[in-house]
Amino acid sequence: MVLQSKICAIFFLRRSFRICYLAKPLCTITGSTQVPESPDLPNWIKFFDTKTCTHSESEDDVFVIPPLAHWLEPQKLKDNDKVVQKKLVETSDNEVDKISTMLENRYPSPENVAEALNGKAYRVSNNLIGQLLKRFQNDWIRAYGIFKWAKDQTPYRHSPESYNSMVDILGKAKNFRLMWELVDEMNHLAGCVSLETMSKVIRRLAKAGRHQEAIDAFRSIGKYGVSTDTTAMNVLMDALVKEGSVEDAHNVFEELKCSIPFNLASFNVLIHGYCKAKKLDEAWKIMGEVEKSGLEPDVISYTAFIEAHCREKDFRNVDKVLVQMEHKGCKPNVITFTIIMHALGKAKQIYEALKVYEKMKKEGCVPDSSFYSSLIFILGKAGRLVDVKEIVEDMEKQGVNPDVLTYNTLISCACAHSQEETALTLLRKMEEVSCKPDLKTYHPLLKMFCKKKRMKMLKFLLDQMFKNDVSIEAGTYAILVRGMCENGKLHLACSFFGEMLSKGMVPKDSTFKMLKEELERKSMLEEMKIVEKLMSCATNQDTS
Repeated sequence: MVLQSKICAIFFLRRSFRICYLAKPLCTITGSTQVPESPDLPNWIKFFDTKTCTHSESEDDVFVIPPLAHWLEPQKLKDNDKVVQKKLVETSDNEVDKISTMLENRYPSPENVAEALNGKAYRVSNNLIGQLLKRFQNDWIRAYGIFKWAKDQTPYRHSPESYNSMVDILGKAKNFRLMWELVDEMNHLAGCVSLETMSKVIRRLAKAGRHQEAIDAFRSIGKYGVSTDTTAMNVLMDALVKEGSVEDAHNVFEELKCSIPFNLASFNVLIHGYCKAKKLDEAWKIMGEVEKSGLEPDVISYTAFIEAHCREKDFRNVDKVLVQMEHKGCKPNVITFTIIMHALGKAKQIYEALKVYEKMKKEGCVPDSSFYSSLIFILGKAGRLVDVKEIVEDMEKQGVNPDVLTYNTLISCACAHSQEETALTLLRKMEEVSCKPDLKTYHPLLKMFCKKKRMKMLKFLLDQMFKNDVSIEAGTYAILVRGMCENGKLHLACSFFGEMLSKGMVPKDSTFKMLKEELERKSMLEEMKIVEKLMSCATNQDTS
């Protein structure tokens, strides 16, 4: 909370940062008489836009993540501000957009957010709160403010799903004190705390590097009415393994195996963890324990070893594991084949990768959307775009519908080859077939349009992300900061950097270093000092 207040104070006091303000979707401002770097959008993409843009000024391009227009210089755009906000409210076609518009200003605390919403005649429902929490999942202050406000609305009551979402949001923001307070609150509501709740707690603690606290959380789940059974133990072990602590997971297993029944999934978590850590000898020891316990290793067990060898491009040992599987009567599945094919493709052994496809069909293993997506990635990377088109056609003939991973792979492929229209057409098609985009959909598009200096398109994409409830996270901000630095738009880079910090996200050192070096190179020393101060505050808070 202290960090957010410092950020607001610093940026309101320092007017050296230019205004970044949400005016209207797709409206950018240029003051140059030369060919604009933000040409109008092509007609074929207008289907996305519900408003027109007639606004123009001589400042830098208006560009901000909708609808978060903060650090605004009070005296600028004052009258225009009112007109724009009025039109935004008038054109909002549902409660989610209306509340989002209400919350476009920066609030220092959840209490301020709740206060801003009080007295407004919104129809509060589980669906409304669920969508708002999804939209603001990377902005804990707004999310928790909405949550607190909704809780006071009669006769509404939060569902267990809303509580679980809020627990996860607070955990992701590393606000563990509030997270535990919320879990305790849930505990007073009969049957509200579930294994799903405690799984989110355990995973967020593990992800923050608080491995012992994650283990302690598991030990405490009994007091919340959650059983310390095999599934819960596996959740804890999996959380530790995913965060690179397979030794802790193994210690947990050794401690609990006498009191909690284990299953093959328990062993597979450890096998995967040791393979991921490149400790294959330890992984094979676990395989020995599997057989000693009277269980049989399955395709998941063997695929962990295959994946480890694929990461090292050690295809000779991959073949050895496949032979071993055959002797044990354990057939590879579509995931096994996908991993092998993908690794061969990344190693530029395209012919061998395609042979895996043929082998898979001979063995009667049916490709799924993930397999096709991997094949598309390999061919796209090799520049074989005609083959990509044929694979998509074959995919549809086989009755395999493209999913979000398929579309993401196709969009990434198009962006890698600077095929703007193809990439945006695919984005449009996703909307037409009701395939919900995610962050991985937008990241290659943002990178491409940053590189091409298409400011209108960047704003259009960010607006679409918000409308599709794709909550911007640290990786997205890193792309935008880097893109603005490379385009010489350092005030915008600073604005994105500050907004990232205000949401409790700590930038990577590489992002901070790039922005600092660019500010120093342009002799923007005052701004550089502000950025250094903000980064120092964020780093200290993150380690406290």
